[in-house]
Amino acid sequence: MNNYKIGVVGFSGYSGAELVRLLNSHPHAEPVLLEHREDQGNPPAHINQPQPLRAPCTPHSVRIHDLAVVFLATPPEVSMELAPAMLDAGAKVIDLSGAFRLRDAATYSRWYKHDHTAPQLLAEAAYGLPEFCRRRIRDARLIANPGCYPTAANLAIQPLIAAGVVDRSAGIVCDAKSGVSGAGRKPSLKTSFCEITENFSAYSVLEHRHVPEVLMVSCLDEPELSFTAHLLPIDRGILETIYVRTRNIQSSQDLLDVYLRHYAAEKFVRLYQPGSLPDLSAVNRTNFCDIGFKFDPATGRAVIISAIDNLVKGAAGQAIQNMNLILGCDESAGLL
Repeated sequence: MNNYKIGVVGFSGYSGAELVRLLNSHPHAEPVLLEHREDQGNPPAHINQPQPLRAPCTPHSVRIHDLAVVFLATPPEVSMELAPAMLDAGAKVIDLSGAFRLRDAATYSRWYKHDHTAPQLLAEAAYGLPEFCRRRIRDARLIANPGCYPTAANLAIQPLIAAGVVDRSAGIVCDAKSGVSGAGRKPSLKTSFCEITENFSAYSVLEHRHVPEVLMVSCLDEPELSFTAHLLPIDRGILETIYVRTRNIQSSQDLLDVYLRHYAAEKFVRLYQPGSLPDLSAVNRTNFCDIGFKFDPATGRAVIISAIDNLVKGAAGQAIQNMNLILGCDESAGLL
């Protein structure tokens, strides 16, 4: 198996630093830190020694270092600026922002509140949720890494919708909670210590930018999903409690069988026995999504718990999965 040089833009942020950590232990990848704006200067303290190679974030660097893949751990507007140039230089691009996740510029503008500046790439981008999109990912040159909240939500919801076992007229409620690192490393009042500690709050109610990803992947209409994000006073992790009413499900085993049909061969989705529920400590610093549920046969109600580490399966780890697929490596390389 070849060894590949992999560019990382945004390596000073939480997701970028996690990418570098994972790439440093990958058997077939060597990170190259591509300096862009705030990444100029000394390497951040949380990147282990020895330091990876550093280079300017330019198409020339892609060419002279023969970068096979460039990760963009950058805000959407930066990703829209950089992705076309990196692609033209010959690298494949895995973008960790929301810049290329949605199918059209109008939907993007509605949820992200600004115009899309590279709409010509939206149709080309492959949505990077390997458990559902593996075939398209392998052949793509631009991958839109999913959001952290939609990763946990879609892995729990989509198999049920696809199997036709949800009473969609009753709606689906997704009560989602995330650690503070999901907001990024840039300082803000909302994520300062005094605002977060000993506190618990909802945010972006009815307008969270991750909602359209859940609708798109799980094939839901907007009125069918009620999604609310909450900020936990912890550094990392996402736990989502999802409420559905089922149809044509008689027992917990019936519901478990739906998940088993989808995930029996998936390395990074772990299913719990009915009645057993995951928590954040089970997935912390791993690339697993853990799913458990409780089912009430008398009413047809199911409560599903989906847990991930927002910086690994919700960001950098899933991005490494996608890199492995497009480079022809074992999908779990560097992750288990």
